[in-house]
Amino acid sequence: MLFTEPTFLFVFLPVLLGLYALPLRFSRNALLLVASIAFYATGGGAFTWLMLASIAVNYLAALRIDRLGQLGDALAAARLLRLTVAANLLVLGLFKYAGFVVSNLNGLLAVAGLAPLTVPAIALPIGISFFTFHAISYVVDVKRGDAVAQKGPVDAALYLLLFPQLIAGPIIRYRDIAAQLATRTVARADLAYGSRRFIVGLAKKMLVANIVAGPADQIFALPAAQLTAPLAWLAVVCYTLQIYFDFSGYSDMAIGLGRLFGFRFPENFRYPYAAASVQDFWRRWHISLSSWFRDYVYVPLGGNRVSPGRTHLNLVTVFFLCGLWHGASWTFVAWGLFHGAFLVIERLRAGADGEPGRAPLTPSRRAPTARGLARRAAGHAYALAVVMVGWVLFRADTLSGAGAMLGALVGLGDGAPTAYTWSWYLTPELLLAMGAGVIGSTPVVPRLTRRLLRAGSGATGNTGSMLPWAPSAVAAVGLAVLFGASIMLSAARTYSPFIYFRF
Repeated sequence: MLFTEPTFLFVFLPVLLGLYALPLRFSRNALLLVASIAFYATGGGAFTWLMLASIAVNYLAALRIDRLGQLGDALAAARLLRLTVAANLLVLGLFKYAGFVVSNLNGLLAVAGLAPLTVPAIALPIGISFFTFHAISYVVDVKRGDAVAQKGPVDAALYLLLFPQLIAGPIIRYRDIAAQLATRTVARADLAYGSRRFIVGLAKKMLVANIVAGPADQIFALPAAQLTAPLAWLAVVCYTLQIYFDFSGYSDMAIGLGRLFGFRFPENFRYPYAAASVQDFWRRWHISLSSWFRDYVYVPLGGNRVSPGRTHLNLVTVFFLCGLWHGASWTFVAWGLFHGAFLVIERLRAGADGEPGRAPLTPSRRAPTARGLARRAAGHAYALAVVMVGWVLFRADTLSGAGAMLGALVGLGDGAPTAYTWSWYLTPELLLAMGAGVIGSTPVVPRLTRRLLRAGSGATGNTGSMLPWAPSAVAAVGLAVLFGASIMLSAARTYSPFIYFRF
């Protein structure tokens, strides 16, 4: 079930909200857990039992780790933690990476003249990568003493299965939500904020991501011989917008849905395409993932507390794993190593700390100079160019396909005759979506909105008019238009899952 489907929008969500608002005789967490299981089962099918079994294992392991810690048996707690983490990674590895490992191993066996190995084709459970990282962070936080093991099985299961963030994040730490599982309230302001955030996310997906996805998919599927520089650039620009609005749209909807039920999820994006460096990009892009790798991989490896060479190796290791986490393909590995290499280069040049996921620095309030503006513009251009080249590796099905697309970007494509030139794709709908995407990738709209609200509130005492209501009225009309347009496209378009459902 997708957040964008009419079944979810007009049946599942309204019914659940209605039940949640009733004076229930049983726990609202139990209601949300049942709803979350039903939500996952619509797409996960039999894999729902795998998720429930994993929840039971991690729940019992966390209780035991917590108990061993209270008894002072740190060694036994550490052993159980390692075993639990290994079990989580084993399940992830079997479903996600077994075929990839065997395929590469068979290449070596063929060189040696040996018979290839065979493994059965296994479907990938939806959201298993996100689920695994949630489970690992839970047991690790309990072992570290950052959180107390959840005694109630319903609350523990709800943390891992809560439907807004179950399939594609954001990755939420148990310690950040434990208090909210115990008690929370839903005020009118929460309902208003949650609804606004959900509608904005829905519009991102339906009005931008899904529209630019068409040309991106079609051009990336072209034979290498038919690629030209204009076609390649159009595909890369479209995919750059698609992946941001697709994933940030999902995150907005997840955050909005969480707020409707009283949960406050952390932000997952802070205008990453406005970054001035690759390091800054990773402070803004998929923040919950980069901070997870920082806290559970980079810091345990030694972080930047070790020698410069070891620090650089730690960075590359983190982004190698980050790439592999996204998919069992050498293109994802290459994408991760590509970003890791640029982080090392930036650290060498500027002496930056290089830690993925660190909060952005507080901007200076001093008026920028012309030289400062030029440097900032150059930094933005550099970061965006690196990110867009990286997206080619991320999107291409093979390394050779990525090489062909990158070659076409610099004019090395063959440009064989094709029925559709780049201008054929530039429909008014696509141009409108791309324009909205470019503007929406920057903080321009939020800044204008804040200024409009300040202007309206500042006019109250001077005129006594209805002007203070104008910003709210404009916002309400705008949200209604976005919602209506999104629903119409949802009804008219074919099935279009979120990109990060694959991971």
